[in-house]
Amino acid sequence: MNPSQQAERLANAYADAILRLSYAYLKNTYDAQDICQTVFVKLLAEPREFESAEHERAYVLRMAANACKDLLKSPWRKRICGLETVLEVPAPEAEDGSVLSAVNQLPAGYRTVIYLFYYEGYQAAEIGKILGVPTATVHTRLARGRARLKDILGGMDYEQSV
Repeated sequence: MNPSQQAERLANAYADAILRLSYAYLKNTYDAQDICQTVFVKLLAEPREFESAEHERAYVLRMAANACKDLLKSPWRKRICGLETVLEVPAPEAEDGSVLSAVNQLPAGYRTVIYLFYYEGYQAAEIGKILGVPTATVHTRLARGRARLKDILGGMDYEQSV
C-alpha cells in the first residue's frame, strides 16, 4: 500500500476517535486537531505491522493519549491563556519617552531578546531555545540592547536616578 493510500486509510479509520480523545484531554478543538495531525505524521513516518485491527486501534489511541499528556505537561502550556482573556486587555500604548517606545526603537535582534527577557519573563537559556541561538548570544544581545537603551533613554544610571 502506498503512503497516500495508507494516510487515507488511517484518517478514515481513526481521525474521529483521535479528535474526540484529544478534545476530552485538552478541551480545545485546535489543540485536538494538532494532536491528530501529530499522531498521523508519526504513524506515517514510522510504519508498523499490527497483529490485528484492534491492536492497531489501541496503539493509535495510546499514541494520541500520550501526545495529549505531553502537551499538557509542556512548560509553555503553563504560560498561555485563551484568546477570550486577551481580547479584554488592550495593547499597551507606547508613549514618547517611555521605556516601551525605547525598546521598539532597538534593532530586531536586541528588541526580541529584551522583550522576551523583561516583558515575558523568560530566562536566557529559554530564549536561546526559542530563537535557536546559543545562550551566550542571548547574553550578548541583552548586554548590547541594554547599552543601546541606556543611550536612547538619556544615559542615566539606575544609581543616579534613585
